[in-house]
Amino acid sequence: MAESVTIARPYAQAVFRLARESKSLKAWSDRLQRLAAIAQDAEMTKVVGNPKFSARQVADLFVSLSGEPGNKELTSFIGILAENERLDVLTQIQEIYEQLKSKDEGVKEAVISSAYSLTDAQLKNLMSQLESHFSSKLQPRVEVDATLIGGIKVAVGDQVLDASVRGKLDAMATALKN
Repeated sequence: MAESVTIARPYAQAVFRLARESKSLKAWSDRLQRLAAIAQDAEMTKVVGNPKFSARQVADLFVSLSGEPGNKELTSFIGILAENERLDVLTQIQEIYEQLKSKDEGVKEAVISSAYSLTDAQLKNLMSQLESHFSSKLQPRVEVDATLIGGIKVAVGDQVLDASVRGKLDAMATALKN
């Protein structure tokens, strides 16, 4: 995993610079999301690793499936990835690109651990409260953690807000020991 992230980083940074210069951050975000989905397809993974197909053929197939066959920047990007046998790291490229985009836009990731899954309404309400608490635009990532028993635990950067039953029990145990 670490090796693929190391390989993907320069490609993601290059695409990010291109997207920022051309003021097309959202468009490239959508493109990379589509390309990552194509790369993860089971049939596509067979094609990418198959020596019967040339890099050009694989690139042409990706471009045709991308929905933007006339986009020269996209065609060039996919061609470079195919020539360097890097189409398998498209998912990591997309993830790193999104991190760079969020950082550029001042958006922070909020890792929300909840004892139970949250409804859309609950998440929306929670996000408005968290954004005012952390004074920042937040991108939520929800994880279900049954060990919390109830409530939530939120991590934004190095700040942690623990409103879980498990956290309260741990705090009570510490207080009783002291």
